[in-house]
Amino acid sequence: MRGASVLVAVSILSILSGAAQSQTGRPGARGGRPVTAIQPGESCPEGATEIRPRSCMAPDLPAPSIVDYRPRSTLVTPAHVVRRAKYPAVDFHGHPEGLLESSEGLATLGAALDSLNVRLMVAADNLSGDRLQRAVAAIRASPRMKDRVRVLAGIDFRNVGPGWAERAVAQLQADLAAGAVGVGEISKSFGLTIKKADGSRLKLDDPDLDPVWDACARLGIPVFIHTADPEQFFEPIDYANERWLELALFPGRRYPPDRFPRFEELMTERDHLFRKHPKTIFVAAHMGWQANDLGRLGKMLTDMPNVYTEVGAVLYDIGRQPRAAHDFFVKFQDRILFGKDSFQPEEYPYYWRVFETRDEYFDYYRGYHAFWKLYGIDLPDSVLKKVYSENALKIARGLPR
Repeated sequence: MRGASVLVAVSILSILSGAAQSQTGRPGARGGRPVTAIQPGESCPEGATEIRPRSCMAPDLPAPSIVDYRPRSTLVTPAHVVRRAKYPAVDFHGHPEGLLESSEGLATLGAALDSLNVRLMVAADNLSGDRLQRAVAAIRASPRMKDRVRVLAGIDFRNVGPGWAERAVAQLQADLAAGAVGVGEISKSFGLTIKKADGSRLKLDDPDLDPVWDACARLGIPVFIHTADPEQFFEPIDYANERWLELALFPGRRYPPDRFPRFEELMTERDHLFRKHPKTIFVAAHMGWQANDLGRLGKMLTDMPNVYTEVGAVLYDIGRQPRAAHDFFVKFQDRILFGKDSFQPEEYPYYWRVFETRDEYFDYYRGYHAFWKLYGIDLPDSVLKKVYSENALKIARGLPR
């Protein structure tokens, strides 16, 4: 009898194993639905998803597009909408979109800044010459805004060649005399598309530019520089690219290798520029497009004490790693500046909420930038004050105290 029982048990196990194999070991069915088996390390076929280890199945309803799928979160957790910064802020990366050109525009800007507790905006619109003088004149003529806005000077990097550096330094000195407080925002076209007088690409660390950076060190002004774009913009546009939707919406943000230098090439040139000029203060815009790799960004800040960074337009990376971001901001609290980039007043409170709260799993303000949620990183007050204003006041001596 004992031998018969063993045979029965073996038979039952064999039947169960065969049934399982029909669903997970080879194409089979689950509840009448076809199931496709995959090997370890393989991906499911297009249109299917993994429902069990190494077993893929397609939904029986039409799949929505990435644009149309907007699930409502059922998570119930404390929420703190922070409409005003806890401490007065300096927006070091301002683009006021023509609001500096008239008293009415400045009044509109001032009302928005008041509502957000932004005490000062640094206009980083690459202004120079007559345009800069007109903007500074309008600001100085406004009793309400004369101490609320400052302007960075632009540099024209086109046609670098013999005599260019002398002209550029002379124009920079004239712009500073007119009221500029630094240089920037040097645009991403520097390194990507701008050509020298001989037709070659102007590299970020080109020695013909050295006199300009040396002049910035001598004059004691910061250089606010935007290099490249997110690394994903340089990668293939496939379904593994987490910025696929943005690249599909904005074809101009794609950098194919047959037309543009690679991301790492630009990072190498940028870092060489920073190292070559240790007496020049550089502010790497957008956290250097390395907020997704805080270890790498932290190494740059550690190795290059003349480099600062700012947080404009990378909140999606800060808010998805709350513990690592908190520790990074605490460690480098003397080197990070607040900046927003695009001037949309309704978007600033997302920054305050990420920086000031412990809130969990809340929306980012632009769905095409990030399909994931954000978390608060709960910075200490002493760190908030430095990020919001003190670090900007430290490196840009032309800002009103």
